Amino acid sequence: MTDTDSSSTSRFERGLTLLGRVGGSDPTRVLDSMADIAPDLGRLTIEFYADIYGRPGLTFAQRQIINVAALTALGTAAPQLRFHIDGALNVGVTPVEIVETIIHMGVYAGVPAALNGLAVAKAAFADRPEAGSPVGESRIRPDETTRQRYERGLAELERIDGHAGRQVIDSLADIAPDFARYVIEFAFGDVYSRSGLDLKTRELATVAACTALGSVGPQLRVHLHGLLNVGGTREEAVEAIMQMAGYAGFPAALNGMAAAREVFAERAAAEANGG
Repeated sequence: MTDTDSSSTSRFERGLTLLGRVGGSDPTRVLDSMADIAPDLGRLTIEFYADIYGRPGLTFAQRQIINVAALTALGTAAPQLRFHIDGALNVGVTPVEIVETIIHMGVYAGVPAALNGLAVAKAAFADRPEAGSPVGESRIRPDETTRQRYERGLAELERIDGHAGRQVIDSLADIAPDFARYVIEFAFGDVYSRSGLDLKTRELATVAACTALGSVGPQLRVHLHGLLNVGGTREEAVEAIMQMAGYAGFPAALNGMAAAREVFAERAAAEANGG
């Protein structure tokens, strides 16, 4: 990159272009909304948008899905969630994929966060009927036994984390074995097995949300491994964490990078030992 390309003016212009691609025809709304109190923050936001969204490593659709995931999980930024739901639609993400991303966050941020996210999505879809129906194929199995749910959940967990996934069960055996079963049945049997999002996208969304939440380091490391196990790359993991600096803050992203460094080192050591 030349000095000219990296100038504030060039970054600002690139940011407006990228923001226009995601946000539609009026990328200056962020400037207008802060013009009377913090105009510099508006400009800095657009320049940072240029820095992050102009990077390779993730598609625009992937970037919008992880934003929807993180903002749903955080539960504190409904206007920004609405912007990124609209942005997701603008770059080709389907309403079904958006709904599935929000449902997925019920596992990591709780059902109330998912319900609030769905309320924001419902309003967005009402204004965009041309986007299509948000209702995907139902995977509810009313006649299924608890054992069948458990076995399906365990199979999904092992697709993500191999046989190490059973550590979830083992770690709770001495204190809350029923809770371990609920984790398998609900998180993996009910949610991960749904259609609408492929497994790699679910893991990208999970890495972003766990980074943004900032309080679930062990689970972030599990799902960084999981992302790599289902076809994600180190570059995609790093890009997802880096993007969270803009939505959850630099400390959250720095902690996420520390977790990624540990995971990458573990995998490199295992590969060197023939694992």
